[in-house]
Amino acid sequence: LLLLSALVSASRAQEVTYAEVGQPVSLTCPKTQNWGHLEWLFGGRELAWRNHMGGQKVNTDGNWKELALSPDGSLTVNNIRPEQFGIYVCKGTEKAVSYKVLRLTVSAEPSLVLSGQTVTLVCEAPHPSSRQTPEIHWLDPQGEKVKRGNGEVKVSGRHSGQWTCVVTLGQRTHRAHVSVTVVDLDSPPLQYTSKSSPLSIPCSIPAHVSWEQIKALGLQEGHWHFFPRSASDLLSSEAQRLFSLSLDPVAWQSDQTRGLSSSPDLKNRNLSLGRRKGDDGDRGDYVCSLKFDNGLTLSRTVRVDVLEIVSAPGTDLISGQQLNLSCSLGVPLTSDLRLRWIPPEGSSLQRPLSGRLAIPAVSAGDGGKWRCELRRNDTLLTSAVITLKIESRLSVWMLVIICSAAVIVFLLLLLGFLCRHRRAQMRHMRHRLCQCKNPKPKGFYRT
Repeated sequence: LLLLSALVSASRAQEVTYAEVGQPVSLTCPKTQNWGHLEWLFGGRELAWRNHMGGQKVNTDGNWKELALSPDGSLTVNNIRPEQFGIYVCKGTEKAVSYKVLRLTVSAEPSLVLSGQTVTLVCEAPHPSSRQTPEIHWLDPQGEKVKRGNGEVKVSGRHSGQWTCVVTLGQRTHRAHVSVTVVDLDSPPLQYTSKSSPLSIPCSIPAHVSWEQIKALGLQEGHWHFFPRSASDLLSSEAQRLFSLSLDPVAWQSDQTRGLSSSPDLKNRNLSLGRRKGDDGDRGDYVCSLKFDNGLTLSRTVRVDVLEIVSAPGTDLISGQQLNLSCSLGVPLTSDLRLRWIPPEGSSLQRPLSGRLAIPAVSAGDGGKWRCELRRNDTLLTSAVITLKIESRLSVWMLVIICSAAVIVFLLLLLGFLCRHRRAQMRHMRHRLCQCKNPKPKGFYRT
């Protein structure tokens, strides 16, 4: 009779809570009441009791080995089992409160999918009564509400992770979680390089899956393609195939590498390419793709822009000569990008922020390495370096050259004068020796 009275009283003040199998459930009696002797009941079975003298007992027989009773009288069922869902009664000297613990079940089918496919989300929350209907909606791994109730959801790479079913009943909210793994490619849309910086073309599969699981999804082939861009930023329609993916074992096979090498971490689904130094010919679009037998293709495009420095009239200059330096990507900069020059230590310029520099007259301090940095906020994206050689107007070598040239000219003139004087003397001597038509030898002649 006492138990029946407690149950009738409990039905008038019944609270509902949801829980998943294996989760802990904590039930608390209202602290506003002086309970005196307190006991917890479940289906006629006494689970625990406590009195005002501090005495207490928890029955951990059979399947109830993971019960705990806190000092404030709260009952915790750790790792709740299917047979432990039902009505719990907190019975005191003057009052009884009941808690209806209902089983919450969530599922996602399939739990391993490709980006672009659909997943069926199911959240089963029983109705406590005909007058009480819980509201259900789903949150994606970023915490954004994507669906009300159950049904299919088209997923992408950002949906890989833990999905949450939110059950709202009255003023109380209950949550349950299920994991979905979405296989997709991940890479930044833009990369930057120069002749002075490494070239990196990232592409990876971020989900924690093995190549065997990816093959089971119907992987057929994989490729890297390159579409060159001209100096006028025109994209070529003719693709150059750089690498092809072999599946047994998983490895890149080179077709036309352009000096690029694949990542040695391919076993961990790192599909990236790279080279120690960039080049002007690297400007273009690089496409990483995986093709599956259901007709679905995962693809990511990485655009590579090359930072380049142009010096006019050149890199070998004379002190006092005008110099124009230009640093650019060949395309207009977006609003979040900026260029910064780092001149040599002896230069009078203090890190100008413009891509174009005009120096009316260079000095010896302007000689050395000029560095142009491309930054996004405080992040260095890439940099280019050019080395200028500045000669003085009358350097030692120039004096040596001028003096040597003067000596050579003087010697040539002296040699020419001597040669002309010698030829003149020879003509004069021949004239003195030959003054008659038939000369006779000197001496005595017979008459």
